[in-house]
Amino acid sequence: MSKILTKDRFYYDPEFVGSPDGRTIRIMSEYYGPLRRLRRKKVADTIVFFGSARIKSRADAKKALVNAGKNGNAKSLNRLKKDLEMAQYYEDARTLAGQFTNWSKGLKGTKRRYIICSGGGPGIMEASNRGAQEAGGISVGLTISLPEEQSGNPWITDDLDLKFHYFFMRKFWFLYLAKALVVWPGGFGTLDELMELLTLIQTEKIKKRVPIVLYGKEFWENVVNWDYLVEIGTISNDDLELFHISDSKKDTFNYVTSFIEKHHLKGPNF
Repeated sequence: MSKILTKDRFYYDPEFVGSPDGRTIRIMSEYYGPLRRLRRKKVADTIVFFGSARIKSRADAKKALVNAGKNGNAKSLNRLKKDLEMAQYYEDARTLAGQFTNWSKGLKGTKRRYIICSGGGPGIMEASNRGAQEAGGISVGLTISLPEEQSGNPWITDDLDLKFHYFFMRKFWFLYLAKALVVWPGGFGTLDELMELLTLIQTEKIKKRVPIVLYGKEFWENVVNWDYLVEIGTISNDDLELFHISDSKKDTFNYVTSFIEKHHLKGPNF
């Protein structure tokens, strides 16, 4: 029998796999590839942090403002001052990720429960992965290939930096294992992820009960006029119960953990 060379097989042919006809193979690989990694790390479920990639740590924001000094124009200095103000969200995300990690490490069982998961980039995503690692835990980063943005951060656990091409497959993995979500101030991407999540829950495409915290009352009440949507009838008053707005790390931690303990934790894991 003649030896079959791997290069003769279609699934080893990069040109075919990268072609329009190979799209279904690429989509399937973004399902089975992450599934294999997560099983290998025994990650059972996650607490997801959404938020802006542009929010800096307090140290980086201070450094940028100091470096600008008196040489910066008024517009750029105001921008840097706002960055320093917004840095509080980075620090709160970092702290909360550490608190959730310490809480999850105290649960019984062999699987890793309620692991911090982020979009794997800078900003709020970096803060959440960083907080988990500083607390001695593991964390997941669901990175996306974009032409002009950083992908990945140094705080993601080895083998759990899961790189995606397709946004919809990345969103699937955000929600599939999620038992809670904390949504931080952000731009188009954050708003897109939040609105899709609320739509899936509202239409009962997601059956599980998931606590959602919108962190930063001033931000969320300025960006979305929830009461107006109820007033004009485009959402119902009951839809406001799908999420919880908070300004407090303590309140957010207690809201999420009490919800999970009531609705998800059973038997040896409690």
